[in-house]
Amino acid sequence: MINNFIRKKINTGFAAVLVLASCSNNEKMLDSLADYNNAKEEKGYHFGDKIELPKEITDHTESIAISLGDKETADLTIDPKFFTLGDNNIVFTIKTKGGEVLNQDATINVFSKITEQEIPYKIIADYPHDPKNFIEGFVVEGSTVYESDGMNNASQLIKYTLGSSVPRIVAKQPAEIFAEGCTIVGDKIYQLTYRNKIGFIYDKNTLKKIAEFPLPNIIGEGWGLTYDGKNLIATDGTKNLYYLDIDQPSKVVKTVCVAGSKTIYDQLNELEYHNGFIYANVWHKPVILKINPKTGDVTGKFDFTRLTKENNQGNSEHVLNGIAFKGENMLVTGKNWPKIYEVSFQ
Repeated sequence: MINNFIRKKINTGFAAVLVLASCSNNEKMLDSLADYNNAKEEKGYHFGDKIELPKEITDHTESIAISLGDKETADLTIDPKFFTLGDNNIVFTIKTKGGEVLNQDATINVFSKITEQEIPYKIIADYPHDPKNFIEGFVVEGSTVYESDGMNNASQLIKYTLGSSVPRIVAKQPAEIFAEGCTIVGDKIYQLTYRNKIGFIYDKNTLKKIAEFPLPNIIGEGWGLTYDGKNLIATDGTKNLYYLDIDQPSKVVKTVCVAGSKTIYDQLNELEYHNGFIYANVWHKPVILKINPKTGDVTGKFDFTRLTKENNQGNSEHVLNGIAFKGENMLVTGKNWPKIYEVSFQ
C-alpha cells in the first residue's frame, strides 16, 4: 500500500511537471510570435516572400494557419490574394505536437518593392489664403478655387479666384456638420463630412446643394476625396483608398491599400488625381505622396517641412493639407495657412 501510494504521488508529481513544462513551452511559443506585434516599422515582407517563423514555433508545431478577417490559409506565402500592402492584423492558429491549439494575434507588414523617390521641386509663386479657413478639401479649375473648410459651427464650401482670398460664393453648413474633402465631377462638387456619415453634392456654379448621400459603412470617417474620371476616391484616415461608384457614391467598387518600401503610410488625408497618379497628404506629416492608383505603391514623395514650419505658426494642428493642380504645377496649402504655394517639378 505504501509503495503504491508513493508510486501514485510520484506519477502525479511527474504529470504536474509535464503540465508545467507544456505551459512554459506554450508561453515561449506565443511570446516568440507576439514579437510580430512590435514589428510595425522594423520587420516587413514583400509579395512572394514566405513568413519566417521562430525556432520555438517550428520545433513544437504540427500545423499552423493564418486568419485575416473572414479569410483563412495554411500557406505562409505573402500572397496578394490574402494580404494587402501595409499592416495586416492576423491571428496565428497553432496546433502543437502535443495536440493543443494556441492562438496569437500578430501584425504582418507588407512593403512595396518600389523605393519611393524624393521629388525635387521649386516654388515659383505664392497666393494669399485666408488663415481663418481650416482647409479640408482643395481643388482648382482654371483660376477658380473650390475649398471645403472644416470644424463644427464653421464648416463651409467656398468658391474664389486664385490670387484673392475673398470668396465669390459661400455655402455655409449647419453647425453639426464638419466638412471634409471635396472634388469636381463635371458641373458638380462632391463633398465629404468627417463623422456625420453623409456626403453632399452641389451645383458647381452656384454652390447650391442638390443632393446628399450616405457614406459606405466601411468608411468610418470622411477625410479626403478626388475623382479619376471614372470613380470617386475617398480616404478615411487609414491606409486605404476607397473607390466609390460615381452614380451610387455609397457603393465601394474596390479598395486599394497604400505602402512605401520601408514605411507604413496610414492617415492618408487630402487627395488629388493628376496624370494617372494620386497625390495624398499624410495627416500631421509635412509630406505629399505620389501613389500608383492601381497597386497602392508609393512611387515618390515631396518633403514640405520648410513650408510647414513657416506657416503653422507653432500650432501643431495647422498642418499641410491641400493639393491641387494648375496646369502641370502643384498648388499646396494647409489648415489656417496664410498662403497657397505654386511649385514646379519633374
